[in-house]
Amino acid sequence: MAINSHLALKDHLRERRLVNARLLFAAIFSLLLFIGVTVRLVVLQVVEYEHFDSLSNKNRVDIEPLPPQRGLIFDRNGVVLAENMPTFTLELVPEKVPNMAETIEALTELLGLTGEDLEKFRERLKQQRSFEQVTLRYQLTEEEVARFSVNRHRFPGVDVVGRLIRHYPQGALFAHAVGYVGRINQQDLLVIDQQNYKGTLQIGKTGIEKQYEDLLHGTVGYRQVETNVQGRTVRELRSVASQPGQDLYLHLDIGLQRTAVEALTGYNGSVVAMDPRNGGILAMVSQPDFDPNLFVSGISIKDYAELRDSPERPLYDRALRGHYPPGSTLKPFVALAGLELGVVTEHTKTYCPGWYSLPGHSHRYRCWKHSGHGHMDAIDAMAQSCDVYFYDLAHALGIDRMHTFLDMFGFGRKTGVDIPNESGGLLPSSEWKRNSRNQAWFPGETLIAGIGQGFNQTTPLQLAHATSVLAMRGTMNKPTLVRASRTSGQEELQLMPTQPPETLPMQDANNWQLVVDSMIEVVHGQRGTARHITEKMPFRMAGKTGTAQVFGIAQDEKYDAETLEKKLHDHALFVAFAPADNPEFAVAVVVENGGSGSKVAAPIAQKMIEEYFGIEAEMVIDETDDEATAPREVTGE
Repeated sequence: MAINSHLALKDHLRERRLVNARLLFAAIFSLLLFIGVTVRLVVLQVVEYEHFDSLSNKNRVDIEPLPPQRGLIFDRNGVVLAENMPTFTLELVPEKVPNMAETIEALTELLGLTGEDLEKFRERLKQQRSFEQVTLRYQLTEEEVARFSVNRHRFPGVDVVGRLIRHYPQGALFAHAVGYVGRINQQDLLVIDQQNYKGTLQIGKTGIEKQYEDLLHGTVGYRQVETNVQGRTVRELRSVASQPGQDLYLHLDIGLQRTAVEALTGYNGSVVAMDPRNGGILAMVSQPDFDPNLFVSGISIKDYAELRDSPERPLYDRALRGHYPPGSTLKPFVALAGLELGVVTEHTKTYCPGWYSLPGHSHRYRCWKHSGHGHMDAIDAMAQSCDVYFYDLAHALGIDRMHTFLDMFGFGRKTGVDIPNESGGLLPSSEWKRNSRNQAWFPGETLIAGIGQGFNQTTPLQLAHATSVLAMRGTMNKPTLVRASRTSGQEELQLMPTQPPETLPMQDANNWQLVVDSMIEVVHGQRGTARHITEKMPFRMAGKTGTAQVFGIAQDEKYDAETLEKKLHDHALFVAFAPADNPEFAVAVVVENGGSGSKVAAPIAQKMIEEYFGIEAEMVIDETDDEATAPREVTGE
């Protein structure tokens, strides 16, 4: 009875509804779950297919850059000045290194990495992205490569990579002109096309290497490789070859460069030689110099400190940036100004008693020859370098007319040579002094400027360039170092584009010849200050000696080189071109603290001319007459 009562109380309808509700919920939930999974699969397989396919490929496919081979640099004879040498570097990819600190510690123990190696590595690590290769050590030895190869399995993400590294086989000989490459730094990254420099570790820093970086570097390539779980390459999927940089052929001549360096032995200074017919620079020497190979892989702190702190300043390019008073080498241009502007003629004579005074003043501006030269015309004054003649001429011209005329020859401004960091020098004028020093120009300063002293500052390159213009009787070619380029795999050279030459406006062409004749007298005349250098010369040449003071002394004192420190001796200068009637070689020589332009600088130019023309001659020095010292004045009214 009790059981029947319990069964009678069960609500089967309610239970059925409850079960059905649960089944419906489960069905709906399952359907929604199925729809969700389906939608997600659609998103993954269709909508985001490319994205996840790319991520998948990255787990097995690497894109490796193929850096281009840097173009070579040759002199005018085809001698290699900059080449690429094979070397091994130790590199790692930060994101593939599980524990950087442990890895570095183990590599230091294995390969003997120095503190300087690690410091430079940390600097590079900050500059590179985590997926890019970072160099830990350059130029591994064969023993180090073998030692690492045996232990390669211990260092995931680290590998030895074969690369081409820049090498300068001539050492210091062309250090300033050719320049050098160095590691790409943060400043470089701001200006270069980073995509085109993938895998490239070095970039031009100075000289031709920097100026022609775009031609020398080339275009990067790449290869797509499949890797295994250890990151080792299994096979190459595809590749695009890199395009090598172009080779460059220079006007520079290794024989002339060596001759200049050897002739400057024992002195600091510069020699610049040019072909006046086209502006090609045949030699450009700055002494002292340095070995550019030190900078290629990163110079050590010790080596750089020695170069940077040396009192001789070997890193300073004297040819481009050295500022020197031109001294008497400016006199041919001042003489031409006087003739062209009608201040003097070839027959005008000035009496030289050994000194000169401005009208109404007692102060005496001395000539280098204290006993005087007597009556001097333009040719005699040039041959004997009579200062009094040029004092008087400068006074008649005035500083501003002299400035305007000399400016046409490029004094006081950059020549536009095709390497960076050229200095403009200084060509003084009354306006310049008023603007820069807030002072008036004094008449006495004009006299000193007329003999290339005072505020005048010129670079050896400017002096060689101006001499070339004079040699060509007013035809001005822009100085250039690079003559031609060559595309890799081709034999034909492509000449570099050049600017058409300028022609200086002159009213009387005869004035050119008169000045050239006066310079011929300097080296061929019986009383010329450089007559000793042409004893065996088979043709006539033109030149001018110069001696530039380093410091001034009072009027009643005498310059005595024997009692002075070497660094206080006068600078010695000489400019020349040859042959005089059909010039194809021009040279400017500046010897710091050399003393006499005649005895020190002129023989260097002689050796350069002999080398260029293949002349064998013995130098005979006549010390009976010389432009002994430049006059030393305290500039006044």
